[in-house]
Amino acid sequence: MGTYNLPRDVKGEGRILFIFSTKALIYTAIGGGIGVILYIILNLIGLGLIGIIAIGLLGLIGFIIGTLKMPNTNAFQITKKTGGENIDDVIKRAIKFKMQKNKIYIYQREERIENEEETKDE
Repeated sequence: MGTYNLPRDVKGEGRILFIFSTKALIYTAIGGGIGVILYIILNLIGLGLIGIIAIGLLGLIGFIIGTLKMPNTNAFQITKKTGGENIDDVIKRAIKFKMQKNKIYIYQREERIENEEETKDE
């Protein structure tokens, strides 16, 4: 009898604690780091509880950005164009677009026919 390799889903094997992929963990840490900075500032004012809430909320936002994909619906214009793509990729493209001062460069390659060039020269 021969042996056969069966394909298997290896997508979830790179996950940490069953929920965090490497990218999601990095984004969660960045969001939590920003939350810690806010906590330190708010704790100096005397609003430490709000700072702790900010850590959790910004960590959650980082996790969502690193994990989820844009929904594929026709309800909004942005979801029509970016449906199914990672949220962080959409955000990166939007930032690059804004840094280029909202300009899109389109390059068209012109094909010349030799016969037309010869008739123009005459």
